[in-house]
Amino acid sequence: MDNALAKTPVVGGAINKDAQTEIVELQETVSMLRNQIRDMHSKLLEAAILNNKYIQTIQEFQTQIEQLKRPPLFICSIVEVMGNMALLRQHGSNQEIVTMIPPENLKEAEEGARVAVTGNLAIVQVLSKSVDVRARVMELIESPNIDYDMIGGLKKQIDEVIETLELPLISPELFIEVGVEPPHGILLYGPPGNGKTLIAKAVAHRAKATFIRMSGSELVQKYIGEGARLVRDVFQIAREKAPSIVFIDEIDSVGSRRTYDGTTGSSEVNRTMVQLLAELDGFDSRGDVKIVAATNRIDLLDPALMRPGRFDRIIEVPSPDAEGRMEIFKIHTRNMKLENVDLEELVGMTDDLSGAELKAIVTEAGMFVIRRKGKTVTMQDFKDAYNKLIIKEPREEVAGMFV
Repeated sequence: MDNALAKTPVVGGAINKDAQTEIVELQETVSMLRNQIRDMHSKLLEAAILNNKYIQTIQEFQTQIEQLKRPPLFICSIVEVMGNMALLRQHGSNQEIVTMIPPENLKEAEEGARVAVTGNLAIVQVLSKSVDVRARVMELIESPNIDYDMIGGLKKQIDEVIETLELPLISPELFIEVGVEPPHGILLYGPPGNGKTLIAKAVAHRAKATFIRMSGSELVQKYIGEGARLVRDVFQIAREKAPSIVFIDEIDSVGSRRTYDGTTGSSEVNRTMVQLLAELDGFDSRGDVKIVAATNRIDLLDPALMRPGRFDRIIEVPSPDAEGRMEIFKIHTRNMKLENVDLEELVGMTDDLSGAELKAIVTEAGMFVIRRKGKTVTMQDFKDAYNKLIIKEPREEVAGMFV
């Protein structure tokens, strides 16, 4: 009996140890399960995000499938509008059909417009007019920072440009009262570097109109008919955005006298120029579109291009005289710190030079000052610049002045 009682605590102690061990194991299991639950939550969140992405992708594919299932649309041109009906001509086959214009497209539907139609030729949408993207990029969005007061020696020419381009836009009533039609075109000609393009830049800065600039060489294209189509598109944009001014630089590259040497290139240039002549003054009205053109070789231009009606004003831009050279020097040196500079002597030295050459002399004189780390421009700097650019002394002699 005593022995049995003595063994009882031992059994109880073993039971407590086993219970504690089991509790520890259970706690570890619970901790492990909690970690697994957290991992499952993160994986579930990732799966939900992926599921959303897959749903979006599936929706995009479904949209594409729906678009692919739709029948293709065809392009037609409206030949004639008759109330809420339109006579369409399908591109390619030239088949004509009369169909109803949807009420929402009645205002946009007009003769010559392009429309998208279904297989049964029902109008779906009125499209914008077809214009070459090369013509659209010729429109000047940001005007150059050039004004008339930055051009020296061309007061008479600038006055004529203002009368032709700005006055009809600002005061059209003056021409109506007198009963004359305002001039539509200006041709600027003269030696290079005397301000023809500079005048066009000032016009773009001052004009409250759409300004479209292009070079004559851009109108000469490789493939047959491309040049004429580009000319047509440029003037179409000009008419749509009127009042507008079209500037054609180096027009002699496309407007020279018509000749034919038997080559495709020669006939293509002729076709382009004929289209240009028709746009300048053809059967259709040009509207409120002004033309400015510039060339160094007026002797090469075709007589049909220079007649009144196409270019009403033919303005010579000559090399500046003594008074003009003085104005040009004052314009380009007004921000300089001059020291004992005799502009009259500079004017006498630079006879027969162009405005661009005068500007180059002023710029080079400033470069001499920068090279010697100076602050003011002296008369000697202008003489050295003149010797370098005009007389063209050897570079070794010019460089020796800084040693």
